[in-house]
Amino acid sequence: MKASKFVVAALVSSALSGCYVVPGPDGQLWHVIPGGPPEPGTQPRPGPAMPTTLPVRLYPANEQATRTGVLTGSVMNMMTGKGRFQLSYEGETLSGEATRVDGDARRGVASAYGPSGTFMSCEYQMNSPRQGAGVCTLSNGAKYQVHIGS
Repeated sequence: MKASKFVVAALVSSALSGCYVVPGPDGQLWHVIPGGPPEPGTQPRPGPAMPTTLPVRLYPANEQATRTGVLTGSVMNMMTGKGRFQLSYEGETLSGEATRVDGDARRGVASAYGPSGTFMSCEYQMNSPRQGAGVCTLSNGAKYQVHIGS
């Protein structure tokens, strides 16, 4: 008899252990039942990728470009198909933007302009969101091979 009372008490306590009765803000009773594991597909999705700044190196590709040697700059990849591009050329800061070509997530064009009228046009191809290569031409005819990322 004692064993059956013990079994009944154990069953009742285990049946009630998953439920809690808590008074709510209005004095009514709330029945809180702990949830089970989350259902598949309800996991929170990661947010959009954050912008990242990438180094850019431009190596001379013709006689005109050898006057300056290697140039350095940066591009801020917004991870949206757009970026902001900046570099220094003969003491002038050129700034502009980079945009991926519609229909091709890897290929893009970049343009930069300086306050004294110097401009640059580039075509590039990314092999990852943080690395790529291309060609840039300045308004004075200087051509450079460009390497994006590290």
